[in-house]
Amino acid sequence: MKFIVNSSYLLKQLSQINGVITTNPVVPILENFLFEIDKNTLTVTASDLQTSMITEITIESKEKGNIAVPARILLDTLKNLPDQPVTFSIDDSTYSIELSSDNGRYKLAGENATDFPKVPSVSNDFSAMVSSDVLARAVNNTIFATSSDELRPAMTGVYVNLSEKNATFVATDGCTGLFGIFVPM
Repeated sequence: MKFIVNSSYLLKQLSQINGVITTNPVVPILENFLFEIDKNTLTVTASDLQTSMITEITIESKEKGNIAVPARILLDTLKNLPDQPVTFSIDDSTYSIELSSDNGRYKLAGENATDFPKVPSVSNDFSAMVSSDVLARAVNNTIFATSSDELRPAMTGVYVNLSEKNATFVATDGCTGLFGIFVPM
């Protein structure tokens, strides 16, 4: 499998979803990006099992396939390359990845993409239009009440309940009380 992509564009897209990848994940494959190639589209997934982020990148390719690519090593390699086309050559049998550019060749050890967890699909799709100002204000007015205790992950976020006419944002640290804000839509 082979594809060509601009190094700066790929780095920018991967940097946007890299925040999901943790340094010591529960499942080691989660230290990787999942690359799924379908002709001229590269779909990249990053996940920590609770949160998944996906980005699509236009590439030059006529092939189809997938592989798990080590995130930290790939990002470090791309950061050291100038803005130029990079060719990825992937051996489907050994999962080895070779990056070729004007500056040289780099080899990475990938992993079987079938080991990467599937991203859950949404069954009850519901969407709501909220202006970014209203959303930012609602989150900023509740985020102070969240816990920073990693042993209680349910308390580290803001609960959002969406309905057709309004949204409710609620946060608590479990000790000092509950704070909520009601936002009409």
